[in-house]
Amino acid sequence: MSADVQSLEPKSLWSHFTALNSVPRPSKKEERIIKFMQDFGNSQGFETITDEAGNVIIKKPASPGMENRQTVVLQSHLDMVHQKNADTDFDFLSQGIQMYVDGDWVKAKGTTLGADNGIGVATMMALLTSQDIAHPPLECLFTIDEETGMTGAMGLKGGLLSGSILLNLDTEDDRELTIGCAGGIDVTATGVYYEENIPFDFVGYRLSLTGLTGGHSGMDIHLGRGNANKLMNRVLYQAADKLHARVYSIDGGSLRNAIPRESFAEIAVPEARADVFEQFLENQAEIIKAEYALTDPNLQIKSEVIDLPQVSISSDFQNQLLRVLYACPNGIYRMSPAIEGLVQTSNNLARVLVKDGSYSIQCLTRSSVDTEKNDLAQAIQSTFELTGAEVTFKGSYPGWTPNPDSTIVKTMSNLYRELFDDVPHVNACHAGLECGILGTHYPEMEMISFGPNITGAHSPDEKVQISSVQKYWGFLLETLKRIPEKA
Repeated sequence: MSADVQSLEPKSLWSHFTALNSVPRPSKKEERIIKFMQDFGNSQGFETITDEAGNVIIKKPASPGMENRQTVVLQSHLDMVHQKNADTDFDFLSQGIQMYVDGDWVKAKGTTLGADNGIGVATMMALLTSQDIAHPPLECLFTIDEETGMTGAMGLKGGLLSGSILLNLDTEDDRELTIGCAGGIDVTATGVYYEENIPFDFVGYRLSLTGLTGGHSGMDIHLGRGNANKLMNRVLYQAADKLHARVYSIDGGSLRNAIPRESFAEIAVPEARADVFEQFLENQAEIIKAEYALTDPNLQIKSEVIDLPQVSISSDFQNQLLRVLYACPNGIYRMSPAIEGLVQTSNNLARVLVKDGSYSIQCLTRSSVDTEKNDLAQAIQSTFELTGAEVTFKGSYPGWTPNPDSTIVKTMSNLYRELFDDVPHVNACHAGLECGILGTHYPEMEMISFGPNITGAHSPDEKVQISSVQKYWGFLLETLKRIPEKA
């Protein structure tokens, strides 16, 4: 199947993408992909630098006749989100991504594809190996750990790059030229709780809420897709309130930057109400599936009888926990009053893990306004502190302030109109791009982000459009030809 991908045009880009997808590259475990890039740069005979953070920089001189042009920094991140369907047997740490061509799209079998941001990485590799592409001096910056904290971008130091223009290849709509983005902060609540014995006249159940669409918690947050953690909590709250259900464990979501697609819980219900519970769950499933029929058509809520757990969350703490999870903000908090259609501030209730006397609840709060981001984070902190939780803030990163009057924005906007007889969408996005952080290290550098059509990022539905990659590739090559001369 990968051979079909390698044969696509442009062949160099797709060949490098195939090679890249054979290397496991989860966030915070990028040792193999770092070495892969080091070996690649050295094999080409180019200056290859690895900084203290683990970022790899490969520098290529200008093609003949382009030596006097401004140096361009091309930037993408090496890590990818690892997500798979519950029924997919796949080990991200030992297996390469299983890709296939479906019409005009490249997809993966039951897992994330890694087009985010592997297409950008492969693009840079194709430029580095090219012999006949006109380009100015290039500095290819491959950052690490973008998906779980942007620590690579944060750790990059000034002085390693000399470029005056940065092209970030991490936008997922080929009509868009992104010139600003949201910042973010991780909010994590942890704590311990007492457990109580469950009476013998109870029945144990394992609840599964699966099949949600999920997606990127920034780019897709405005689409109204179901959050598995919020929906499971809704079911548990009603079961506890109406049927005196006792909760033993909750395990929902996975990554902070992915809208949770699945949640599982183990509970106990009085045996005398077992029949009522099964009817209750069926009714809840019908209600929720109807509410989310358009956004999450594959949503399933099921139960199976299990051995009765010996203990459950204490009744007092269960009452507190289910209520604060209900109260926790999720989704859009505020739309931008300045840019029509742009989400300004949001929160993703990303991960809920409750078991064996301890709990951890993770959120990713985003905003293009730092003060509003911090305000929402403090509201979430206040909510969870009502349970006695310890709440920590980590991984805060800044937004990227748009500069629509920069030379590179004007150049690429005009070029887009010329090539495609259309007007590009020059905008800001609600995702967290590394440009905001990189701009703190290189404040004079002009920056813009663009890329091909990628849908379903951060979910097993991720796919990249073949014709769009061809459009984006041609756009990039023409852009490189028009980089102005050094001042």
